[in-house]
Amino acid sequence: MISIRMQTEAAPRAVQDGDAEIKLDARHVNFFYGDFQALHDAALSVRARRITALIGPSGCGKTTFLRIFNRMHDLTPGTRATGEVLLDGHNVLSSDTDVIRLRRQVGMLFQRPNPFPKSIFDNVAYGPHMLGWSKARINQVVEESLKDTGLWDEVKTRLHRSALNLSGGQQQRLCLARALAVEPQVILMDEPASALDPIATLRIEELMQDLKQRYTIVIVTHNMQQAARVSDFTAFMLMNEKRAGEVIEYGPTDDIFNRPKDSRTEDYITGRFG
Repeated sequence: MISIRMQTEAAPRAVQDGDAEIKLDARHVNFFYGDFQALHDAALSVRARRITALIGPSGCGKTTFLRIFNRMHDLTPGTRATGEVLLDGHNVLSSDTDVIRLRRQVGMLFQRPNPFPKSIFDNVAYGPHMLGWSKARINQVVEESLKDTGLWDEVKTRLHRSALNLSGGQQQRLCLARALAVEPQVILMDEPASALDPIATLRIEELMQDLKQRYTIVIVTHNMQQAARVSDFTAFMLMNEKRAGEVIEYGPTDDIFNRPKDSRTEDYITGRFG
């Protein structure tokens, strides 16, 4: 594999400063599926209104780590997490966390589009309706969310048609609009473009650049070129000798791809393994 170093230079990103506010702060996170440990002492400080990418070989715990941030693992029986994940200073892993409120604050976009078998309008309005918002407010937020994802002009004349009739790329942007409609602070993206064609992938990446002006974004990607293009910060994960995932190196994306401090990071990004 050819090294992708220096490709980060052309990426149109904000200055990669380390002084930005910490929005999510994971400390000494361990995660278990039954007796199997999937994460070992994982740590990550996610900066507000930046894009943070999680990279690493398959099975190293990237998606597991991502799902901890809004406790999606609660939906899988037999799992448990220890350590701390602070969202604005509150440990979301604590027993007093309102998980429903957490998932409103920390939305998620999955690998494959998963629109509800409802109309385009009802997909976006679902969350606001469950929150009891007024009809006028729901109408406004549906339009704003569709505009934020570049869908409004494409679907405004067919809002009450089935969302399942949209293309794959449009469905993924609709799912993003559905997440935005409840006014989250953080957006988690689990390989959001892996099932999309190059044009739809570019549209998602452009949207991420627009959305980071208002939202904190964490993305899992196997595509290192994508990580280099879109992210401000990158965390490289790897399995340790106990077969548990850990964060090997974390820093500004330009440093990770061009000046890695750990030889294992350099080996991975240059294609020597993984």
